[in-house]
Amino acid sequence: MRRVMFTYFTSDPSSRALCSPMLLSTFSHFSLFHMAANMYVLWSFSSSIVSLLGCEQFIAVYLSAGVISTFVSYVAKMATGKFEPSLGASGAIMTVLAAVCTKMPEAKLAIIFLPMFTFTAGSALKAIIAFDTAGLALGWRFFDHAAHLGGALFGMWYVTYGHELIWKNREPLVKAWHEMRTKNTGKGGGRSN
Repeated sequence: MRRVMFTYFTSDPSSRALCSPMLLSTFSHFSLFHMAANMYVLWSFSSSIVSLLGCEQFIAVYLSAGVISTFVSYVAKMATGKFEPSLGASGAIMTVLAAVCTKMPEAKLAIIFLPMFTFTAGSALKAIIAFDTAGLALGWRFFDHAAHLGGALFGMWYVTYGHELIWKNREPLVKAWHEMRTKNTGKGGGRSN
């Protein structure tokens, strides 16, 4: 099982499987603590992002964010020649965090173990981007800073422009898909009821 998990659930641009790990690595974690930390952050921002986007759009953005943040990680690894596998939901979660912080920059946030220190969501986003930019520039290896930055930038872009460009213009595509399915079902190409 370890070989399958390493091949398909970790992302590495030098791997023989390139595409499926871009999504599947979003659902694997190094340790229980790694998963718990990611899920706590996702849970903390989930009600805000779902109220902003709705359930269906949130799922589409989250899955897209996993692929996009992994792609940014691939590009950084290729540019630096550091081919180390990475995994985890943090790139996609950074999309969620950045989207919420961009839409609600004055919201008050706190760190779980230091609840007495509060700061605005806008300030938190700037600090996270600065930290990951420094980590990428200085070659820190504790986090996949490129994936974090890719996720954050995608989240900021999506709530600013992407929602209007993509989600609101999906209707003609969905309608064409339904018409195509209906035609195929009528000709015996689909399943019968």
